Amino acid sequence: MANAVLGASEGSARGVAPGEGGALGKTGFAWAWFEAARNPYYILIVIYVFAPYFARDIVGADILASGKLEGLSPEEAQRAAGAEGQAMVANLSKTAGYIAALTAPFLGAAFDRGLRRKPLLLFCLSLITLVSMSLWWAIPGPEGLSTGAIMALLITAYVCYSYSEVAHNSMLPDAAAPSALPAVSGLGLALGNAAATIMFIGIVFFFALPDAIGWPAKEPFFGIDTTKYEQFRIAGPICAVWMILSMWYFFLHSRDTGIKGTSPVTAITEGAKGVLRTIKRAAHHREAFKFLIARTIYADGMFALLTMGAVYVSLFLGWGLIELTIYAIWASAWAVIGGVFGGWLDQRLGPKNALIVELAAIVLILFLGLSITRESAFFGLLPNVKLNDWPFFSGSSDLIYLAQGALIAVFATANISSSRSMLIHVAPPNMRGEFFGLFAIAGTVTVWLGPMMIEYFTRMSGDQRIGMSAIAVLFFVGLAVLLTVKNEPAAVESSAA
Repeated sequence: MANAVLGASEGSARGVAPGEGGALGKTGFAWAWFEAARNPYYILIVIYVFAPYFARDIVGADILASGKLEGLSPEEAQRAAGAEGQAMVANLSKTAGYIAALTAPFLGAAFDRGLRRKPLLLFCLSLITLVSMSLWWAIPGPEGLSTGAIMALLITAYVCYSYSEVAHNSMLPDAAAPSALPAVSGLGLALGNAAATIMFIGIVFFFALPDAIGWPAKEPFFGIDTTKYEQFRIAGPICAVWMILSMWYFFLHSRDTGIKGTSPVTAITEGAKGVLRTIKRAAHHREAFKFLIARTIYADGMFALLTMGAVYVSLFLGWGLIELTIYAIWASAWAVIGGVFGGWLDQRLGPKNALIVELAAIVLILFLGLSITRESAFFGLLPNVKLNDWPFFSGSSDLIYLAQGALIAVFATANISSSRSMLIHVAPPNMRGEFFGLFAIAGTVTVWLGPMMIEYFTRMSGDQRIGMSAIAVLFFVGLAVLLTVKNEPAAVESSAA
């Protein structure tokens, strides 16, 4: 009954009827399916496949070929080239984050003023599709796109992805009945990771394994030439084709409560003014802003953990491309469970308590991962022993790290789902789009903080594990701020404001 009353009040506050149905209802499933169509781009291109290839084989190779590192030993030159590649990827992420940070909140506020979401989503996804297809021509050396052109393409797609996230998240309250929204949010993350997992399996089965061990075929399928890095470049076209083929269901069945005929210029202008008023009147929306501050801090720790995790495991366990790709499949598969688990935890405990459980679990799992080296696990208590004759993951340390990777995937994905549910709970119902705009950048405006802490503590201590452990501070501080957020419905705050 309380959910029904809250749903009615939310609908009245926003001037539209509340959503209906459950996670498997037509509009609820359509909202969730959007992430199945779009999220593989981020997982394959931004995280696991293309970005490492760009840093290592395009930027790093260019530096080595330029002669700037002459005089260094081969090992020193490789480290310097890798560092430059990582810095370049960080730079493009930072640039795109700045653009999104300065514009996304205004876009979200425009949705609250009647701007329709679907036209913008179609435009953004079309650009992401074009960028994905263009990455096939990201070839090292003069025959491919220049490094600057590739960066411009990736920045464009990153900004469009951020805009699509704001628009899509702002549609969540209308996708289903209020009581079903946590399940809808979790289902979207599960579907997105499931689609990415299927693509990873295809890339490994058809391209990576034949090239590495001659199985299941002696050569990669479909004429892929690994000497030209086509096993990496193909990830872009795969994401593009998938997006084109799968997006129609969302556009056909999702619910867009924007008003036809609303002027984009007027909506965005009024939205910008509204965002500035909202920031000036932060005290009137205290709980929502406290949550955004908490999310900014712990999301920065999450970003550093996920991005530096691959560096850590490659250094301490000596994992190569095949191991990291299989690890990505493994993590994505468990993230599917994390999406469902996050929705279930929200419904059982409420979003705030779910976030507390998830953040505490992530800190414990972080220290489990840091305990693993090539020699031992659990900080020397369990020696690394060879357990099998597999070509990959033959030692106990490898398998323990796989286990902690599964746990990180579950709780990190659940954290994303619970964070979205929490914002719906504390943001004023008639300002959801605006606050989702702020939410979209809450984890990007300080993405430099986690890597900076890792660098400082590593140099100060001379120990990379101590450096990595520094990001636990961000989780603790984020959790401390979260504990001060009053767990009360947004409708109460809205009426008070």
